[in-house]
Amino acid sequence: MDLLKCIEQIKRHKDFNKAGMILAHNGVVRSFSRDGRKISGLRVSVDHARLREILETQKKAAGIVDIIVEIEENKDLTVGDDIMIIVVAGDVREHVIATLEKTLNLIKQTVTRKTEYYI
Repeated sequence: MDLLKCIEQIKRHKDFNKAGMILAHNGVVRSFSRDGRKISGLRVSVDHARLREILETQKKAAGIVDIIVEIEENKDLTVGDDIMIIVVAGDVREHVIATLEKTLNLIKQTVTRKTEYYI
């Protein structure tokens, strides 16, 4: 996973001239779970069909030029490792921020499943 390569890729989109903003999310493995337990790492699985559906829909949102998502899946990740990159390009910040937030939440809720390794 390489955030700069994702940004370079999105800049090559045929409609990039319509973009006024690129926004990125880079999720990393933290040392504790949401409930506060210490973890040494995690593993993520991905529902690719559902991810495609989400991206097809979100790319049609007002003002959006393109969305790129990369997820590190089916491998053991340790604290500090990248888990997911989302890059959204669009016309104005209101459209881009809202689309990144919605896309991220949908992916976390319906696409990815993680197994945390507790210490």
